[in-house]
Amino acid sequence: MKQSLNNIKGLILDMDGVLWKDTEPIGDLPVIFSKIWKRNLKVMYATNNSTRDESQYVAKLAGFRIASETTQIITSSNATADLLLERFEKGGPLFIIGESGLRNILLRNGFFYSETSPLAVVVGMDRQVTYDKMSQAALFIRNGSQFFGTNPDKSFPTPSGQTIGTGAILAAIAAATGVEPHIAGKPFTRMVEMALKRMQLPANEVLVVGDRIETDILSGKNGGCQTALVLSGVTDRESAERANEADYIFQDLNEIIDLLGVNG
Repeated sequence: MKQSLNNIKGLILDMDGVLWKDTEPIGDLPVIFSKIWKRNLKVMYATNNSTRDESQYVAKLAGFRIASETTQIITSSNATADLLLERFEKGGPLFIIGESGLRNILLRNGFFYSETSPLAVVVGMDRQVTYDKMSQAALFIRNGSQFFGTNPDKSFPTPSGQTIGTGAILAAIAAATGVEPHIAGKPFTRMVEMALKRMQLPANEVLVVGDRIETDILSGKNGGCQTALVLSGVTDRESAERANEADYIFQDLNEIIDLLGVNG
């Protein structure tokens, strides 16, 4: 049952497809965030995109004239490090397919890249991925290394359209090994739980905003939050209405904030 948006005190925002598509903003972001601050809403950013770490995302947000702090950023790399520490509490060697965001966060948590007897293969978004990298990952998994993925998104939104995402890389390795990865990011609730803890708000007072039903919306729903799907990313209205998973469907973030202003 839908709750009133009057109750919302915090937002957990996806970024790709909600705030921007690669280097292009979605709407007038400085104006939108001015409205958010005027409504005294707490904000966390939770993205399945593992290519950047927290500082890099703060810099990207600043490039769109949005002020933020590293403590507001949670990526699937953070969730992956958290999950790995549950399995390997002392850290250790990993074979990593991924970019600097994933590597930086894993290193900070006691893990390091290795091609010698890695504890696990960890796969995130990698725009330089090669056949050789995926083949080596498959060999390690077949030889007993555990298999982890940051997120299952099969596509990645860009101004030119949908390109290959982490989920597509994971699918190739899973097909070659017969082993499915442990996923840390959305649709699982780990990122939402981390965000709620930092916001110090109950789940029913937080609105999760995303453009993907199968990741953003399900993670919010499974975490007990209200959910709003925006049509500014990968999902069209027909698909959104057919899935009937989100509490609300909006054209974009600006429409949500304007409605919160009316109800708030």
